[in-house]
Amino acid sequence: MPNNQRLLVGRREAAGLLSISARALDYLVANKRLSSRRIGSRVLIPLSDLQRFARGDHPERLAG
Repeated sequence: MPNNQRLLVGRREAAGLLSISARALDYLVANKRLSSRRIGSRVLIPLSDLQRFARGDHPERLAG
């Protein structure tokens, strides 16, 4: 399926799209800054949430 029609992406791909580490992505999910969907053992992130997050300013640190 072409990228422009996909609704969900895996953790590594989501982290890559945001140019952050998988650990930083996990932090964002744990703190409800990004939503996630669990399908079986996979954790998937909606592309719409990644786009919303990328458009915003985030002056605070992601993790200590």
